Amino acid sequence: MLSGGTAVIADMDDTKAEELMFSANFACPVCGYSMRELEPRLFSFNNPAGACPTCDGLGVQQFFDPERVVQNPELSLAGGAIRGWDRRNFYYFQMLRSLAEHYKFDIEAPFGSLPDSIRKSVLNGSGKETIEFKYVNDRGDTTVRKHPFEGVLHNMERRYKETESSAVREDLSKFISNRSCVTCKGTRLKEEARHVFVENTTLPEISELSIGDALQFFGALSLEGQRAQIADKILKEIGDRLKFLVNVGLNYLSLSRSAETLSGGEAQRIRLASQIGAGLVGVMYVLDEPSIGLHQRDNERLLETLIHLRDLGNTVIVVEHDEDAIREADHVIDIGPGAGVHGGYIVAEGTVDDIMNVPESLTGQYLSGKRQIAIPPQRVPADPSKVLKVIGATGNNLKNVTLTIPVGLFTCITGVSGSGKSTLINDTLYPVAQRQLNGAAEGEVAPHKEITGMEHFDKVIDIDQSPIGRTPRSNPATYTGIFTPIRELFAGVPESRTRGYNPGRFSFNVKGGRCEACQGDGVIKVEMHFLPDIYVPCDQCKGKRYNRETLEVKYKNKSIHEVLDMTVEDAREFFDAVPALSRKLQTLMDVGLSYIRLGQSATTLSGGEAQRVKLAKELSKRGTGQTLYILDEPTTGLHFADIEQLLTVLHQLRDQGNTIVVIEHNLDVIKTADWIVDLGPEGGSGGGEILVSGTPETVAECEKSHTARFLKPILAKG
Repeated sequence: MLSGGTAVIADMDDTKAEELMFSANFACPVCGYSMRELEPRLFSFNNPAGACPTCDGLGVQQFFDPERVVQNPELSLAGGAIRGWDRRNFYYFQMLRSLAEHYKFDIEAPFGSLPDSIRKSVLNGSGKETIEFKYVNDRGDTTVRKHPFEGVLHNMERRYKETESSAVREDLSKFISNRSCVTCKGTRLKEEARHVFVENTTLPEISELSIGDALQFFGALSLEGQRAQIADKILKEIGDRLKFLVNVGLNYLSLSRSAETLSGGEAQRIRLASQIGAGLVGVMYVLDEPSIGLHQRDNERLLETLIHLRDLGNTVIVVEHDEDAIREADHVIDIGPGAGVHGGYIVAEGTVDDIMNVPESLTGQYLSGKRQIAIPPQRVPADPSKVLKVIGATGNNLKNVTLTIPVGLFTCITGVSGSGKSTLINDTLYPVAQRQLNGAAEGEVAPHKEITGMEHFDKVIDIDQSPIGRTPRSNPATYTGIFTPIRELFAGVPESRTRGYNPGRFSFNVKGGRCEACQGDGVIKVEMHFLPDIYVPCDQCKGKRYNRETLEVKYKNKSIHEVLDMTVEDAREFFDAVPALSRKLQTLMDVGLSYIRLGQSATTLSGGEAQRVKLAKELSKRGTGQTLYILDEPTTGLHFADIEQLLTVLHQLRDQGNTIVVIEHNLDVIKTADWIVDLGPEGGSGGGEILVSGTPETVAECEKSHTARFLKPILAKG
């Protein structure tokens, strides 16, 4: 092509007409800007061809956050407003003192009261301005140096980059936050990819849509001619995949949602959707509690999907506690009769009717209504003068909502999946309460105007399902504080006093009484390099954790290993005469953990068991009655009977004057609450509003609420 793909068009009849330049290439004929031919990899942030060069396709950049660095602006620089830069760190404190002399400000004044210019100089440095720094050594000699001050933030950033110490790096990382990349504005893509449009919409804009909105967008695309022919199969494939995700209750997730922020249930349902799309037959699918985190409305869709999988000619095996799922099953296998050492048998199997006719089946008793979780005869009334308020919350999809939680009540936060419950409680209320009540410096807070009513509480506790420890060394005895009085008992027996053993001798965490071959773990870790590590019993102590001399000491004819191997139920009887122990052991039994062993490795406890161990620890404390408890879906992994025990404990905490806030979908929990706050009406962009607040009876009458539709018949049954 002689013109190189460029053409000039001019109106021959109009001498004043402007010449128009056109190009057949991906280039601007005026300024010369050009880009390569469009190809799929240009739109992938995982490929160097498409990733933003500034953030390498991550969409975020790390920075030292002034709000994290300044722990408490009400403190002075000398008093610890900036951790590590107060009187205790002599070197850095001398720098700040010299800075105060230069800028003539009071180092003992609250940091927040200092002028903006001073605060900026402390955090960001003096620029090119030279400052005289006086350094005094241990002998009292003074050294004077003149140089610009780099600033606390730049100092931390430099040390973070230069250090080879993992401990220093870990300590400094507490002050780091993420912000959107300044180049790509969080879209992760190169500039070229961000300027390609489909129906006036770019790929980053499509990625921010929820799955439900994306399905509507692609369904409404109106392409014609050759474009329609090219896009036909692609649009069908996109539409089918999005429908699968909607059918498993994930319509509220955005397409750009990071995989690491997905819950276990969400990740499992995404994998399930991909299997449905594959259209395989003759496959056995095994799902572990797929209903986790799902509202009853979304649960219906999930069950329809599982039935569809079965109808294709597959076998679907589901481990589940959800009543709707059990009733939909073709064949039910009930394992029990109890948990732990009291279980392990098949109690009943067959249809749901068969299960209900077996008296020994605890599941059958709840399904038949012979046993049920009762609705409280009367609700605890709310005191309008004592409330906790989150005002103007706008995080994620929240639409400037104001949440009111009555103090001293059991409150349930409900709503369909993705309606904004976790954003409101876990991302807004909890981190602020952590800072104000517990003095925590970490944790990012979702945007909001203010939170009032914190004066009604002395501490906040988030009881989640995270492990109580991540190594075999952690166990229920150490976590709940039971192990300390047990060690003191063993140190007090005559044999111990004769040998000069103190309580430390009976700890497997320190040298002396423990087996040194496994360092008190009872197991040896074998690193498998490219596979997960495995643990094998120690061949020296045979898993008993202690050396021979320590195991020779007996309390009531039991060694320390034999005591740790007891179930909570047996230990409660064994230590009946020791009030300090029997009270704590009783709380473990109260939360339904009579079957776990005192020394059972924390890594073998389920999420529900770990959560109940934490609850037991709180119950065993002598509370002030002014604690704010936050629980996110505590019924995950729990049977009807376990839920009944959990509710007894939560109501017990409430009766002591504490405030309980629970995010929950389980109707058995919701119907027993004193107060409900329902969000919705839908998930994602269709949610983020508080539809109704009040008693369960009040909420059940709300016509816009999906929760009300399922709650009303439950309350009517009584």
